[in-house]
Amino acid sequence: MPESTEPFVAVYTQHLPAVSRYLARRVDRADVDDLAADVFAIAWRKRASVAEGEELPWLYRIASYQVANHRRRLAARASVMGLLSVPDSAPSAESLVTADAELARAWASIAPRDREVLALVVLDDLPVSDAAVALGVSANAVSIRLHRAKKALASALSDGQAETASTDSERSTAPAT
Repeated sequence: MPESTEPFVAVYTQHLPAVSRYLARRVDRADVDDLAADVFAIAWRKRASVAEGEELPWLYRIASYQVANHRRRLAARASVMGLLSVPDSAPSAESLVTADAELARAWASIAPRDREVLALVVLDDLPVSDAAVALGVSANAVSIRLHRAKKALASALSDGQAETASTDSERSTAPAT
């Protein structure tokens, strides 16, 4: 007798929007549906390996592998064709912070590892334990990374504010020409 598909359909229905948003922040919008389908195809084949309640971070982890594979395929295609690879045109986690130029500068200045943990916990609103599953590390490691990432972002923001303040004071004391 075939296994019931209802639990998987429920997971698919519940988490497809979140997985699609995750992918849309990382790849071209035209590729989101295909990659989401790949994520859920892999999830279907490996559905026995996920613990109940950890479906979304597990799907994010599969999605991160699919994004990496997709980017490698794009890079390989570009190198074969002798073209420069085109940067992602879809909004990324970074684009969510670019509305504020100072925050955008600070975001770009921190390490990619810091941006990823901040994106998962702050922007994707994952609990630390789920982010740990998505990143393939312990919850303690995510907590430490998150703490360091927040400090790095705060430091980058304060450095930027100090630079802005010094530039403003230089302008105000410069003689008019």
